[in-house]
Amino acid sequence: MDSISIVAMASIFGAALAMAIGSLGPGLGMGQAISQALAAIAQQPDERNSLTRTLFVGLAMIESIAIYCFVISMILIFANPFWGFIIK
Repeated sequence: MDSISIVAMASIFGAALAMAIGSLGPGLGMGQAISQALAAIAQQPDERNSLTRTLFVGLAMIESIAIYCFVISMILIFANPFWGFIIK
């Protein structure tokens, strides 16, 4: 196996690992946040607007983690910085 194949396989494996971990955590976090927000709205319906606004800000922050992992995986696959050391 040559060095180009090893770098390509490591890039694909790293991208897959980044997406697997990067989507599992935010998915569980978003589910927990929505569950807690619905419970809070059920207990205090008058504060629905405030809770909903805070929920959406929190969900956006959680989603940004998944987006960062997606960007890292795309960099590993399409713009890997290690190709410059292998291909000369």
